[in-house]
Amino acid sequence: MIKLVVFDAYGTLFDVYSVVELAETFYPKKGLELATLWREKQIEYTRLITEAGSQHYLSFWDVTIASLRYACQKLSLQLEGKQEHQFLNQYLSLKAFDESLHVLKELKNNRIQTAILSNGSPEMLLSAVENAGMSDYLNKIISVDDVKLYKVAPEAYDLVLKNFDFDKEEVLFVSSNSWDALGATWYGFKTYWVNRYGLPFETIGPKPSKSGPELGEVISIALS
Repeated sequence: MIKLVVFDAYGTLFDVYSVVELAETFYPKKGLELATLWREKQIEYTRLITEAGSQHYLSFWDVTIASLRYACQKLSLQLEGKQEHQFLNQYLSLKAFDESLHVLKELKNNRIQTAILSNGSPEMLLSAVENAGMSDYLNKIISVDDVKLYKVAPEAYDLVLKNFDFDKEEVLFVSSNSWDALGATWYGFKTYWVNRYGLPFETIGPKPSKSGPELGEVISIALS
């Protein structure tokens, strides 16, 4: 029986590519390319930092800034201070996917606890959650900032059990990032991979417990 559903934040509850529209206003026909490279560099930097060890930790906010600057340099796009400020403000209020709030409400209505476990810094996550009106539907917002190691380090997933008195088998971990779903599966959680874009799963490691194209399927999985 599932007693707790834990969601990744970026790409799962919140659309990291909702920055494309703003990017297009600054760099016509380059918005998607910039947003994609920005996201890829974010993930790459979190992995580099974790491989190097917690003594080299940078917050996800700092990683986000560094990744934006790198992406603009690589694409030969001039990044002015005002533009950077607007991009970062956009990241603090990323658009939630249409079904995200509905899923959280339904889980709460059925007395299933919910949480976020994210690489995001606490301030970033709180801002995004409040902006999306999700505060009343989450029991915890957990950031890897507490251990200064990014997912998929086991210490990051440990934070769930440190914050909730549940066994691994009672937790469903939900992510749209296949590497994150794999990390949580390795850790021992039941997992659901939200495969919105019809991508193949990773070709190493175990498959997630379940996968599907929509976040809404979490409700039936949690209640089954």
